[in-house]
Amino acid sequence: MPEYVTVGKIKVAKIIYDFFSEKVVPEAELDVGKFWQDFEQIVLDFTPRNRELLETREKLQEQIDQWHKENKDFDSDKYKAFLEEIGYLEEEVEDFEITTTNVDDEIANVAGPQLVVPINNARYAINAANARWGSLYDAFYGTDIIPEDDGAEKGTTYNPVRGNKVIAKSREFLDSAVPLASGSHHDSTKYAVEDGKLIVTLKDGKEVGLKDEEKFVGYQGDEASPSSILLKNNGLHIDIQIDPNDPIGKTDAASVKDIVLESAITTIMDCEDSVTAVDAQDKLEVYENWLGLIRGELTTTFRKGDKTIERKFNEDRVYKTPEGDELTLPGRVLMLVRNVGHLMVNNAVLNEDGSEAYEGILDAVFTSVIAKHNLLGKGKYINSKKGSVYIVKPKMHGSEEVKFTNDLFARVEDMLELERNTLKIGIMDEERRTSLNLKNCIYAGKERAIFINTGFLDRTGDEIHTSMELGPMLRKVDMRQAPWLDAYEKNNVLQGLKTGFKNRAQIGKGMWAMPDKMKDMLETKIGHVKAGANTAWVPSPTAATIHALHYHEVNVQELQDELIKAGLDEDYRDTILQIPVQENVDEWTEEEIQDELDNNCQTMLGYVVRWVEQGIGCSKVPDIHDVGLMEDRATLRISSQMVANWLHHGIVTKEQVEETLRRMAEVVDKQNEGDPLYKNMAPNFDDSVAFQAARDLVFEGTEQPNGYTEPILQRRRLEAKKKMGLI
Repeated sequence: MPEYVTVGKIKVAKIIYDFFSEKVVPEAELDVGKFWQDFEQIVLDFTPRNRELLETREKLQEQIDQWHKENKDFDSDKYKAFLEEIGYLEEEVEDFEITTTNVDDEIANVAGPQLVVPINNARYAINAANARWGSLYDAFYGTDIIPEDDGAEKGTTYNPVRGNKVIAKSREFLDSAVPLASGSHHDSTKYAVEDGKLIVTLKDGKEVGLKDEEKFVGYQGDEASPSSILLKNNGLHIDIQIDPNDPIGKTDAASVKDIVLESAITTIMDCEDSVTAVDAQDKLEVYENWLGLIRGELTTTFRKGDKTIERKFNEDRVYKTPEGDELTLPGRVLMLVRNVGHLMVNNAVLNEDGSEAYEGILDAVFTSVIAKHNLLGKGKYINSKKGSVYIVKPKMHGSEEVKFTNDLFARVEDMLELERNTLKIGIMDEERRTSLNLKNCIYAGKERAIFINTGFLDRTGDEIHTSMELGPMLRKVDMRQAPWLDAYEKNNVLQGLKTGFKNRAQIGKGMWAMPDKMKDMLETKIGHVKAGANTAWVPSPTAATIHALHYHEVNVQELQDELIKAGLDEDYRDTILQIPVQENVDEWTEEEIQDELDNNCQTMLGYVVRWVEQGIGCSKVPDIHDVGLMEDRATLRISSQMVANWLHHGIVTKEQVEETLRRMAEVVDKQNEGDPLYKNMAPNFDDSVAFQAARDLVFEGTEQPNGYTEPILQRRRLEAKKKMGLI
């Protein structure tokens, strides 16, 4: 156990107490003694409410389990009436619109990609912060968007054949997003500025402007020979970089060396699903990094070959406008921070009875007091020009839990001497009780709401767990085609537009989980934009640059106007309530059952072994076919609940699961044999904490609150840390 400082009736880990007392609270221009007094009172006041909300979750789940046991001949009308009776399905509030104010343009008015990154990984976090701008040339060159045939292999040195294909595809993009009045960017030989207008010389000597001259918004260098041409389309900037002396520029007829896109507009710095913060020391690292990020002072170094590389924040970008004024654009994303949900506890703080305090309460206070530094202008850069703090809140169930968060944020504001509604709330729509009551959830945070989104994995995990007793669930591949999922996705956009999110808040879509499959992403993720969402999650800065192309293709503002004009009267509740149970299990062959089991077990083990043994909460994990998937706890939730469900209903046996886990552990060991820090699970399975954690997730899966994986992971990670002498 860590050393503690007594603060009234509670105890705060000394490392946490000292960090905030010395480095955070004074710079937030607050009295240290009063800060801790106020903190104690918040913990005392909100802990019982938090506990009651969790008890409600458990009670509702018990009632649903019992109903399914007694109603195997499922009747949807009776089921819906039952959910209304127990309060799971809330009576919908009257129509309203959110009243959120002081929202930055990056959230309210600009549609674009969003990154989510583990806050405790400084390198990843800085890369994500700098992902506001990304090279289109690099994004095309380094991914499978450009095929490696006909001499276009990537290789270890620059391949001009591949480079030419990249340049050609990039010119195609320019023709689509910022077309010329006549001719093509393919034929450009010079970009220049004359009388405040962009003039492009073509290879036939003709000089032309843009089809829409207003898309030219700035430049760098001299008018006659600029080093940069800044364009704007659908709210996003395009920077054509020119240098006749550059290795690429000297081969280009117009001396273009690169096309840089405004890419990730916002990034969620994550304290939750992608992070392994299981004790006070881990939480300290989370808060230290958030302080470094919010002040723009976080740096990190790493070795690449024989070189030491330093990562730090990018500077702003300065241009001349066509009118001769100065235009400054941010070099970094707008940062949001994702707090932990209502479930988990952490020994960073102990309640008056000695139990560990709710981590979500701690995050609300500690991430907000750190963020106040930025509001006061402390640090190198301003994050929010509108003076807001953007907190994404995950895994809330129904409107009462959103109200709890809203009340908590109000108390934190009072404590930190902030104006009401400075703390904004992002409501993640990833639990079934929130999906079905989304309008009410938004209403509960209507003065703070800046974000809703969907997430297939967590949402499906809750779907499986909630209806665990009804029967065996569809395979994951079939789950994606289930009616409830499509209705859930459509309802999220509908409720966002219906409650006034346009030009006030983000409507988001979930993660593209395959960072190496950028060609597929380019082809399919346009669907997120066409659905009316003004942001969607991507797994890397490169993916952000590629996904940005979709927002040039579709004007989301105009699309949302069309959706609003078409009417927002659909009611998706009944379809969302269609439970994805396999009607006839005899349709499954033994091979199909085993394949599904293999897939889920391998996925679980591949993720769990890094979480438990190395403290890595998010990484590219190879699947059973060696395709790298970006995974966090949401992936684990759906996989573990799927196996637990099939085991519960006798689709697979305990012996079969045990055999599969052992066999897949050997596969995962093989996939990680190049990692010097990796600890094999096979053949000493009983000695592997990670393997035992995976077993727990399956064999105790039906007992886990809402199917969450955190309690088991946290317990086993602490065990592993003790075993390694880290605590």
